[in-house]
Amino acid sequence: MSKQTHVPTLLKLFRQFGYEGVTLSKISQETGLGKASLYHHFPKGKAEMAETALTHVNNWLEASILEILNRPEPPIAKFQSMCEEVSNFFNEGQNSCLWAVLVMEQASDDLFHAQISGAFSHWIEAIAKVLVTAGLDEKLAKERGEDAMIVIQGALILCHGLQDFAAFQRVLKQLPQQLCRDI
Repeated sequence: MSKQTHVPTLLKLFRQFGYEGVTLSKISQETGLGKASLYHHFPKGKAEMAETALTHVNNWLEASILEILNRPEPPIAKFQSMCEEVSNFFNEGQNSCLWAVLVMEQASDDLFHAQISGAFSHWIEAIAKVLVTAGLDEKLAKERGEDAMIVIQGALILCHGLQDFAAFQRVLKQLPQQLCRDI
């Protein structure tokens, strides 16, 4: 088995427990690999395991979200497709955001900050580019991209805190119109 086989399990564990909270014992139990096998697949240990999960999320951003935002479609269609993909990736709000989980932990923030910051920046820039192309001022377009990240991340946190995922779906339905107002 390749290490890619274990990415879904690693993603689930790091989303659920964070970098500091997940133990090698838990990873071993969930993957079915002994600790020696874990180190065979991930010689740098837990940091490499988290890096692998983070790379999976960053690849999703590039292959799904950024691809959607680069399509030759009207802005509203792009944002609707983006929100549908976000809903699917986060299982309608039931899955935590790995970026948010890792960035909130001091130990993992030191390890992964550059990648997480880069991912958020690329997403914001891609949204802003769509809006600027549609005629919106650059500053306002960037602010709307940032607001979109705030809405998505805030809704994920709120829904997990309340254990009610309806707000996540509601904000994703409203977001395309909010992004496109005045264009």
